[in-house]
Amino acid sequence: MKVIVFGATGMVGAGVLIECLEDPRVESVLAVGRRPCGVTHPKVREHIRSDFFDYADAATDLRGHDACFFCLGVSSAGMSEAAYHRLTYELTLAAARALLALNPAMTFCYVSGEGTDSTERGRFMWARVKGKTENHLLAMPFRAYMFRPGFIQPLKGIRSKTRLYQAFYDVFGPLLPLLKRLMPKHVTTTVNVGRAMIQVAAAGGTRRVLENPDINELAASAAR
Repeated sequence: MKVIVFGATGMVGAGVLIECLEDPRVESVLAVGRRPCGVTHPKVREHIRSDFFDYADAATDLRGHDACFFCLGVSSAGMSEAAYHRLTYELTLAAARALLALNPAMTFCYVSGEGTDSTERGRFMWARVKGKTENHLLAMPFRAYMFRPGFIQPLKGIRSKTRLYQAFYDVFGPLLPLLKRLMPKHVTTTVNVGRAMIQVAAAGGTRRVLENPDINELAASAAR
């Protein structure tokens, strides 16, 4: 497969990129981001851009891919709903529409989050916006899968770019094995997210909205 990874400099995207490089089913990776991902590998090519709402200049680079793993995202903390909507819904749909026009048979995997509100009417702003984004992606005429991870443990040397999150991992990292035992349905890893995305892109999946247990189950089947 030839895949595109959006957000390879973030914690989740970096984890997905590592799994792509290690999986023989992935032939090549186009890393799309605002800055270089810092990975040098024969499979990796980069597309650096500042505009994530208009891809008219990117057709040559984006055409000819089998899957997109969309890992771009921002925290809603301190943001107005309008600003979060633009950087979550509008930004994601702009990329999805451009990719669909160039690769109509593409598989599109979107990193959403546990607690996303498919009704778009809940009390939490981020969940409503994520739900709207999911609903519109699922209505598009390509294979789209919504990934809703809960707590994500970074593995293989990956660190969160968000200082607060990394501080949490640094302090509570030793407790993660206990957390997995106490709340197995709510904990996953960067490895599992990456492997699950590759699995659905390669073999499809019976569910298009994947909760945390689904992600872990798909990752386990990919490992076998």
